[in-house]
Amino acid sequence: MVGESPGEVLAGERPSLTLLGPLQVHGPDGPLHVTPGRQEVILAALLLRAGQVVGTDHLVDLLWGDAPPKTARAQVQICVSRLRTLLGRAARPATIATRPAGYVLTTEPGNVDAALFTALVAEARGLGRQGRREDAVARLRTAAALWQGDCLSGLDNHRLAHRTRHLDEERLAATELRVQLELELDRHEHLAGELEVLVGEHPLRERLRGQLMTALYRSGRRADALRTYRRGRDLLIRELGLEPGAELRGLEAAVLADRLSLGAAPGIPAGSAAPPAPRPPDTASGPASNPPGPGPVVPRQLPADVPDFVAGPGRPTELEAVLTGGDRTAGEDRTAGGGTGRNGGPVVITGKPGTGKSATAVRLAHRLAATAFPDGQLYCDLRGTTASPATPTEVLGRFLRALGVPGELIPESPDERAESYRTRVAARRILVVLDDAADEGQVLPLLPGSGPCRVLVTSRSGLTALPGAHRVELDVLDEERALELLARVVGRPRVDRERPAAEALVRTVGRLPLALRIVAARLAARPHWTLASMVHRLADERRRLDELTHGGLTVRGSLSPTYDALEEKDRRLLRLLGMARTPTLPGWLAGALTDDRRPCLTDLFDPLVGAGLLDVAGVDGAGDFQYRFHELTRVYAGELLAAQDGGEPRGAALARMAGGWLHLAQEAHRRVHGGDFTVLHGDAPRWSPPKPYVDRLLTDPVAWLDAERDALCRMVEHAADEGLDDLSWDLATTLVTLFEVRGHHDLWERTHLRALEAVTRAGNLRGTAAVRAGLGSLHLRRGQSASARNLLESALGLFLVCDDPRGRALCRRDLALLARREGDHATAGELYARAMEDFAACEDPVGRACVLTQSTHVLLHEGREDAARRQLDEASGIYASLGHTIGRARTLHRSGQLLLERGDADQALAALTEALEMCRGSGDVVGAGHLLHDVGRALTALGRTRTARERHEREPAARGGSRT
Repeated sequence: MVGESPGEVLAGERPSLTLLGPLQVHGPDGPLHVTPGRQEVILAALLLRAGQVVGTDHLVDLLWGDAPPKTARAQVQICVSRLRTLLGRAARPATIATRPAGYVLTTEPGNVDAALFTALVAEARGLGRQGRREDAVARLRTAAALWQGDCLSGLDNHRLAHRTRHLDEERLAATELRVQLELELDRHEHLAGELEVLVGEHPLRERLRGQLMTALYRSGRRADALRTYRRGRDLLIRELGLEPGAELRGLEAAVLADRLSLGAAPGIPAGSAAPPAPRPPDTASGPASNPPGPGPVVPRQLPADVPDFVAGPGRPTELEAVLTGGDRTAGEDRTAGGGTGRNGGPVVITGKPGTGKSATAVRLAHRLAATAFPDGQLYCDLRGTTASPATPTEVLGRFLRALGVPGELIPESPDERAESYRTRVAARRILVVLDDAADEGQVLPLLPGSGPCRVLVTSRSGLTALPGAHRVELDVLDEERALELLARVVGRPRVDRERPAAEALVRTVGRLPLALRIVAARLAARPHWTLASMVHRLADERRRLDELTHGGLTVRGSLSPTYDALEEKDRRLLRLLGMARTPTLPGWLAGALTDDRRPCLTDLFDPLVGAGLLDVAGVDGAGDFQYRFHELTRVYAGELLAAQDGGEPRGAALARMAGGWLHLAQEAHRRVHGGDFTVLHGDAPRWSPPKPYVDRLLTDPVAWLDAERDALCRMVEHAADEGLDDLSWDLATTLVTLFEVRGHHDLWERTHLRALEAVTRAGNLRGTAAVRAGLGSLHLRRGQSASARNLLESALGLFLVCDDPRGRALCRRDLALLARREGDHATAGELYARAMEDFAACEDPVGRACVLTQSTHVLLHEGREDAARRQLDEASGIYASLGHTIGRARTLHRSGQLLLERGDADQALAALTEALEMCRGSGDVVGAGHLLHDVGRALTALGRTRTARERHEREPAARGGSRT
């Protein structure tokens, strides 16, 4: 039906969904039954706002007011489900779609009588402006025929009354418009009777009474016209204590003087009572170039200021300086059209949703209005984040009218309107505030050409192509100012009384000004609530955005327009990013979630950053950007994900995200150990970013692991929570590379216990064995021999069942170390030998080198020093061939210990010092700690106790138990 007018739509099928009278759904064979009560109320609410989201909270309020039952939302959902079935049987069906905030009813054009009525009236007004009065009257009569009684007659719900009264008022206004047009068509004789009935029904409506007076006078009933006026005057005085308005009094004067011409518009007397003719435009200087009247009109269009406004650091000072010229820089001129340099170009306030851009602009405009801009202030909400942004032509028309240009002298051409606007503001100190701009194209035609006029713009976009602009980006408040905002609304004593709860509250909402204002407003309206109770209400992320709504303020409503304006691929990425539990989002993550392997993966984030839904958090090791959510945006993305991306697509994206972390961790392990050695892996699929990116990112693999340890540990837990047991245990055991060299024993235990839950729940024997082996190794390092033995022996038993030689080798190596510590060198030797066989079977040279290094203790116990030396040389050669610096350092450490035990302190100190430098270079802080202890022993043996003491005082102490 694209291109059809409302009149043409109505010429087809009649509306199936009617509320201009009784609420009805019409089927092919007549009205369908709508269950009275809740279903009627919900259907009425959806029809009144057809095509728009109706919030679940609003529906709950309509049904139960301030005392909803606990099952309120479930009952609404049930009613909506039944209404969907009903609407599917309508003659012209409609659908109800679920949105994160509520529901939206959609149907074809002309299928809801209220929406069709509004469209017909709007079309009639347009026809009237074109002089097509006959067509306009026809449209208005068609619109009137849609009414079958009062709006929603028979439905008793006082909370819907405001909206129904609005429609009833539109009906009466449409009637007045139709009468006006028919009077202009000289149909006064046929209107008098209808108008007498209407005036009887609405005796205080002065426009109808004036139209009746005009119709009576033109019909030759002058006395009746005067009598109609006097009855109305008496009624107004008696009921309201008011005299009639100027229009009605002017009509009476014209009738008394017999000077109401037949051609005059109702209420405007002919002759001297008519307004002066407008001054024609000066064609020499452009359309309507001279303002009419004796002096320029001073517009005052600013909305009300926010009395409890709290600004972020430096905001008002910087903005005020730019707008008033206080930051002029000598020799600098940024003139680039649409402004006059740094101090003449537009000032653009940007920032993510909810940071207070509009409030900041309005506060600043009020502050400067009287002193800096005495010639007036123009304001327009450009609706840039809505589905119907204001057009520059529309805004220019509004501004010209505000500047005193009569409607009939406003040019139709957009270019001529812009010329006229620039002429009128050229020499005047006027501040123009353009709120919520969509893009540069919406703003450019509204910029003055030159002069002292200034423009202040707010936008979620940076408007970087706007020439000569000075940009100020708003962020969330710091904690001090966030608490100040809370105190200004709820009262300082309340905040001081519950200071810890107040601090928790501002943290929970991420110090976002909009969210803080909502929370504060709710607390102010409920003085019996504690701040701690509000913190408790916000604790559940699933309900957090439901709690952040008050009156017309809602965080969800602030984010939705920005989200809706994105392309679908960007909306999907935002939803999928809501799965991430990491504090920052690496550049490759967008590629994993969307399975996109383009060379520059960070390009995928650009639309979300540009829309203010993500922030740039820093740069990763590859030199690419990292990103982060504001906490409430993350919750919003999670809501959308749950509503729109369930099932297989979400699961596949989650597996790719976890697979990406696992691939990078495994690659880091390979680069440390020279390959996939001494670690167990499962069969879970990996997702690999482009190789050049990985090479840049893992230049220092241990440093990358350490920088991302929080994200990696959270991914282990996330995978466990989602039932991805193979991914969870594989990543946990791979991270032992980091845990060993950095001494993160608490993270080692945390990740392994969570992975153990997942593999046990899934019945994953190999995963269970791997995690138990990892925990056994941890307990061994902590010196917890009994628990280490139990874990390692149970893991070995499972590896025997699974026939996994690498798993058996790892368990036997650690059990051998445990036996050696307990003095059972025979058992240790046997276990080391069997571990060596298993490592050979799975072709693991690093495992072999580790056993060669550790088993030297057994050889020395047996007095076989030469054999021990040969084993250390072999192990060192293996590590060197693989580029395994940490392994070489461990072998060299053991060699230094042997030299020290043999009494060769000089050579021991040289070996130990070399090993220490290797550990420092590779990031092995635990190895360095152990080495410092032995370096101190060597120095002491050489009589250099003072040097030994000084090194111990300035170096970190050794941590953990012996590894060799």
